[in-house]
Amino acid sequence: MSHRLEDVIALFDGLFLPTYRTRLVRGADEPLYLPADAETPWHRVIFARGFYASALHEISHWCIAGARRRALEDYGYWYLPDGRDAEQQRAFESVEVAPQALESLFAAASGRRFNVSVDNLGEVAVDREAFRARVAARAARYETEGLPRRAAAFRCALEGFYRQGLSLEAAVARGRETLAPLPA
Repeated sequence: MSHRLEDVIALFDGLFLPTYRTRLVRGADEPLYLPADAETPWHRVIFARGFYASALHEISHWCIAGARRRALEDYGYWYLPDGRDAEQQRAFESVEVAPQALESLFAAASGRRFNVSVDNLGEVAVDREAFRARVAARAARYETEGLPRRAAAFRCALEGFYRQGLSLEAAVARGRETLAPLPA
């Protein structure tokens, strides 16, 4: 199965450009979220280095962020690069469980393998297996309790395109059905 970046961009943009004025953008070294401004009329979910997994991960963050957070650069969150101490690593992992759980569901929907990321190459010992278990438990909880609405729509589009063989347009249409307002 081919996983072209152009396809995941088309699925995301097809769903969320008309409804949330948000585009998925291939970036350089670091991912970033930028809200619309005077120069760019749409919000940008920028993923790193053209990596498919980075695109899914950044989409996961966007799917969780509420309206107030989506008005802020990088959703208003802190980020510390590699070399975090043990306390900083715990804080990082606590905010990464939910997005990585969504990312794992997106990867499964698109027929790709998912790998957790502890994102720390420093000297602190990281319990990768414990973190993997927390991410898997959160993904299972999403499956039981339901995904956030935007995440459910994106996963539906991914499944339609990658698992059911729908065209990009048909997969986006299926995802949009999930975004449609709930009946009163």
